[in-house]
Amino acid sequence: MAVRSWAVMWIAAACLAGDGARTIVSAQVAQGDESAQAAQGDGTTPQDLVKPETLPEPEHTGWGSLFHSTMSDFASFPRRKSTWVILGIGAGAAAIAYPFDDEINESLQDADALDKFFTPGKWLGYAWVQGGAAVGLYVVGRYFMEPIAGTHTNKVAHLGFDLLRANLVTQALTYGMKVSFRRDRPTGECCSFPSGHASMTFATAAVLERHFGYRASWPMFAIAGYVSASRLTDNRHFLSDVLFGSALGMTAGWTVVGRHGREDFTLFPVPTRGGVALSGTWTFDKDP
Repeated sequence: MAVRSWAVMWIAAACLAGDGARTIVSAQVAQGDESAQAAQGDGTTPQDLVKPETLPEPEHTGWGSLFHSTMSDFASFPRRKSTWVILGIGAGAAAIAYPFDDEINESLQDADALDKFFTPGKWLGYAWVQGGAAVGLYVVGRYFMEPIAGTHTNKVAHLGFDLLRANLVTQALTYGMKVSFRRDRPTGECCSFPSGHASMTFATAAVLERHFGYRASWPMFAIAGYVSASRLTDNRHFLSDVLFGSALGMTAGWTVVGRHGREDFTLFPVPTRGGVALSGTWTFDKDP
């Protein structure tokens, strides 16, 4: 029973990471209407689309811009169609996992080898680790590197800028929900839902995916899945907390980077061997 429960836990916790994220929602970014039409008209799937050219640098990444951009991110979060699609998937997955939460956590309490393997995930997912990395990139890029010609910023400062915004939005949404739901942790203390470790690391992965493309960012999605699983072996969260936290983090991260251009979101079923997967595309048009 322990092995079977662990298998259920691991598959579900990792389903929003790496290739699993693309199975549930394959978020491919296409450049303009021409790419979107080609993807639908020539028989290609979203996985066949090519990552667009380099992400455009923002005009400013100063502290004032950080404040105003973050406020705009909060305003944009509920207005994006993709936000509700991904949160809906996360909520559905959490609802399916909910009846098995106690059984899964109980089965993991004697899994000492797994607990040791996933221990580093506890540290990787802390807000001060994720936030510290974002601040470090931002400070190094802004104060120790030259801006790109014709701009006031560079790629490192831009990445730190986006990661900081994603951290702020994710933290606010996560802890707002924690206080609202006040679900007890497996240990009996407050507050469990949703998992902050899962939301923070998946927000980081979502930002990196937009900056570097899926193939270059898959290690962070794998790390996010690892961190999320560590919250179960550490008996700090239930599976449903982790699943919804993962979806919340991705929506927050993609809200931040999605504001680099206008977006159109489409979700559709794709036949697979033995079933049907949900796939989707985001089509971005750069602002002139």
